[in-house]
Amino acid sequence: MIEQQIDELIAREGGYVNHPADRGGPTRWGITEAVARAHGYAGPMRELPRVEAEAIYRRLYWLRPGYDRIAPIAPRIAAELFDTAVNMGAGVAGGFLQRALNPLNRNARDYPDLAVDGQAGAKTRAALSAFLKLRGASGEGVLLTALNALQGERYIRLAEQRPANEAFVYGWLAARVG
Repeated sequence: MIEQQIDELIAREGGYVNHPADRGGPTRWGITEAVARAHGYAGPMRELPRVEAEAIYRRLYWLRPGYDRIAPIAPRIAAELFDTAVNMGAGVAGGFLQRALNPLNRNARDYPDLAVDGQAGAKTRAALSAFLKLRGASGEGVLLTALNALQGERYIRLAEQRPANEAFVYGWLAARVG
């Protein structure tokens, strides 16, 4: 599953980019220079090998936050979390999941409220499982809608707080929300 997600992500992100309004600086395959350096890549960003980008995506945005353990429960949710983590950070993505699950638990009748700590750990997975057991496939769709709503709101807020981000809002909304 993750291989397809990475291929789709790299297709959206494209090759080398160094947009003047992007605080992340130069990127290749969607990997920022800071992330590449933190994971041992020392060469020019224009030459970051795709295989290295794939390894970073798998390690940092799939395995480390535990989305590989969410995928067997809810593959579409895991894919959405992966994409959000790449663009906003795993803590934000995990927090979105927890924030969405809390009001969907019918005042804690279906499963306990979650602390919104951004970690997709055992309690979050248990809540997700309980929600899906009760709501089924239609519930997964509703949860995806909630995750996308939170993501879209954050993009708008980022542009409101930093007008230079307006250069990216259309693309963010078009490629990542819904």
